[in-house]
Amino acid sequence: MLFLHTMLRVGDLQRSIDFYTRVLGMQLLRTSDNPEYQYTLAFVGYGSNPDHAELELTYNYGVTHYEMGTAYGHIALGVEDVAATCEKIKQAGGNVTREAGPVKGGSTIIAFVTDPDGYKVELIQRLTA
Repeated sequence: MLFLHTMLRVGDLQRSIDFYTRVLGMQLLRTSDNPEYQYTLAFVGYGSNPDHAELELTYNYGVTHYEMGTAYGHIALGVEDVAATCEKIKQAGGNVTREAGPVKGGSTIIAFVTDPDGYKVELIQRLTA
């Protein structure tokens, strides 16, 4: 098996594309519009399948808000320097909701940012991201 993508429903597709590309540095890989079934998809990521997992952003026509629920946790991204990445995200207009620091009960350095729809993105410090 191969991990292909994760899907998030978004209330404003262009706003979400801007966040994931401009703030988090992903690339817009492809889009597809399906007027018959009233949805548009945008795939973003740091590379394409099959070498990289992608993030599918789904916009359902006319839906501008979704409830987060209690089951969703977060998406995790490996970065070389969490503190420096947080600064870049803030400078780009992103929302850092937990500053860089060790995870509770451990020593791994993490931080959290929130996307425009309220989804959490964890940054995890790795020697090579």
